[in-house]
Amino acid sequence: MHRRVNITLPEETIRLIDRIAGKGDRSRFIDKAVKHYIEEVGKANLRKQLKEGAIRRAERDLLLAKEWFFVEEETWQKGKR
Repeated sequence: MHRRVNITLPEETIRLIDRIAGKGDRSRFIDKAVKHYIEEVGKANLRKQLKEGAIRRAERDLLLAKEWFFVEEETWQKGKR
């Protein structure tokens, strides 16, 4: 389903849209551009959340790695024999 909306854009933006999409295809172009923008913002937000989470858990993860290092090393050495 489509809905008509009225928006105001700068002349330069309209010229850019028309250069890429053509006057008859503005709606489709704007639809794709908005969806692409939303997808990119979502990806950026996810990257930010993942980075913040990794930073928050870094100390805990380092401690776990240190605790398990000798167990893994021992298991690896036994496997080499």
